[in-house]
Amino acid sequence: MKSLTLILALTMASLTIAGCGSPEQQYVKKAVKLMDRKCLFAEGPAWEEAKAKALAARPATKEEAYEVTREALKVAGGKHSFIFTVERQEESAAEDKVTEPSVKPCGDGILLITLPAFSGQTKDENLRYAHTVLDALPEAGTPEAESLKGVIIDLRGNTGGNMYPMIAAVHRFLPNDNILRFKSRKFTMPVTKDFVLRNVGIESGTAITCPIALLTDDWTGSSGEATLLCFRGLENARTFGAPTAGYASANSPFPMPDGSQLVLTISCDMARTGEIFCDDPIEPDVPTDHPLEEALTWLQR
Repeated sequence: MKSLTLILALTMASLTIAGCGSPEQQYVKKAVKLMDRKCLFAEGPAWEEAKAKALAARPATKEEAYEVTREALKVAGGKHSFIFTVERQEESAAEDKVTEPSVKPCGDGILLITLPAFSGQTKDENLRYAHTVLDALPEAGTPEAESLKGVIIDLRGNTGGNMYPMIAAVHRFLPNDNILRFKSRKFTMPVTKDFVLRNVGIESGTAITCPIALLTDDWTGSSGEATLLCFRGLENARTFGAPTAGYASANSPFPMPDGSQLVLTISCDMARTGEIFCDDPIEPDVPTDHPLEEALTWLQR
């Protein structure tokens, strides 16, 4: 009787394990559950159909599980969501994540501030990025500050990364208000200038009031677009160049059993004007193939 009981118990345990599905199926199930809870577009008939299709799939390999997950991600997370595989993580770790910004004179009384993409991970990297710009700006009340006619903030080629050091670097040109908002499915979170500065670990500098020109191209994306939107709606700011890449949304990574990460789009960007941006490009005020020249002309006027 004990042997029979043991056999039945083992059989039930085997059926339970088999019912859970293969590791590949479990990967898809966990991914779908995360998308259902977190992703910006995970609602409505299109998502219900995509979810059912993903859960019904029977992937036999890791790559097949990735492909099923990516198809569901297209619906739930839009174009900004992705699987950050272990291989890509290793490649990324070997890449140089920090390209320093720069501040240069650009005509009489005009400064050119170039803000590149930034994916640094440490506090020192964040501070160095921001202070590279801040330390080159004139102090309030100095002749240099009095003679400043305008600044050009070049966001061309800025594909994103960590937005906080970027915004902190140019915070002296921003008002003390809600400079941006993140809008998810369930709530809207304001982002203040003070919050950005606390995140990076620097104190607020004296405000600089002058005309601001911002340069964009089709590589300006993600955090580059978020930095751009902090200036949207300001009377003294104008944008020049080409439409942006259209990744104006916030992502968050979630660990998966195989060591990969599911990077999900959880909110879209909202400017102080109330405009909402996400997967569509942000149009410049002045479309032009010569943004630097056009910006200089505007500032000199």
